[in-house]
Amino acid sequence: MTGGILPDRDIAALFEAGGITAERAFDTDQIQPASLDLRLGARAYRVRASFLPGRGVSVADKLDRFSMHEIDLSGGAVLETGCVYVVPLQEGLALPAEIRAAANPKSSTGRLDIFTRVLVDGAQEFDKVPAGYHGPLFIEISPRTFPIVVRPGSRLSQIRFRTGDAQLGEADLAALHASDRLTSAADANISGGGIALSIDLMGNAEGLVGYRGKRHTGVVDVDKRAAQPVLDFWEPIHRAGTGELVLDPDEFYILVSKEAVHVPPAYAAEMTPFDPLVGEFRVHYAGFFDPGFGHSPAGGTGSRAVLEVRSHDVPFILEDGQIVGRLVYERMASLPSRLYGLDLNSNYQAQGLKLSKHFR
Repeated sequence: MTGGILPDRDIAALFEAGGITAERAFDTDQIQPASLDLRLGARAYRVRASFLPGRGVSVADKLDRFSMHEIDLSGGAVLETGCVYVVPLQEGLALPAEIRAAANPKSSTGRLDIFTRVLVDGAQEFDKVPAGYHGPLFIEISPRTFPIVVRPGSRLSQIRFRTGDAQLGEADLAALHASDRLTSAADANISGGGIALSIDLMGNAEGLVGYRGKRHTGVVDVDKRAAQPVLDFWEPIHRAGTGELVLDPDEFYILVSKEAVHVPPAYAAEMTPFDPLVGEFRVHYAGFFDPGFGHSPAGGTGSRAVLEVRSHDVPFILEDGQIVGRLVYERMASLPSRLYGLDLNSNYQAQGLKLSKHFR
């Protein structure tokens, strides 16, 4: 069955029909063009380790087994690096049989190196909600580089709703690129179900290519914009030699794609996890690109993909122009009412190399 991702008006209608439940009405800016931001509830549970509930088991049952202590978030609370927390979300679901969902960290969450995954009762996979699911939503949170302050209503993750088969095959993707120019690459690499993105390690006019997160910093309040000076939390990285960067194991980097990215209004895109066979590193925690990202009429000309990069186990050399990820495109079920960057307070439209909104 041909399907698509539900746009903003359909998400609102799903809430009105009881398919999405919530402890209180949605915030005015909570519905995005192709997703819904999810809000933290009032309590967090520090757990011994990450877990999946498994078939027929509720998250609450697992929390009874693995929770170490409960934290009241009502006045704001610090979540420490290296710890794992599970927080019940304010939203729950009572999905119709034909609608399924998937979650992902918000862009700002990924750029703070906050590892998040959404859990549902009976889940055998993270971040995936089966069609027809009725039940609560939970989020696992593990700050990796900076301790963070959160409170009820803080938004770290977002959810998309889908029907049918929304993903474009390679032939359709090639045709869309021919008509709408999905990346600025002169010879776009369309394979593996997506369109390739490569890394820019030549940098801007000053030679700045990225940032590496500092250790043992102060806390970042996830709800405060432009509250922290950049250099207290980030070490700028400048161009080296012919454009190469050695990724140190378990260090966190903010880099940027060489190509500008375009998501036409009738589509949405997602960055897929990169194939470990070509390098033991992870790129881009926050994988959603909304309709209108990089779209010229929405003010997005030249928008590039900011990449959150972490090497695992061994040092790894990245070189300028090396492929680091692929964008998969999906159809929208219908056009959204508003596009990313147009009539929205969109933080990352027309971006180049850019840290999260929390830094000044």
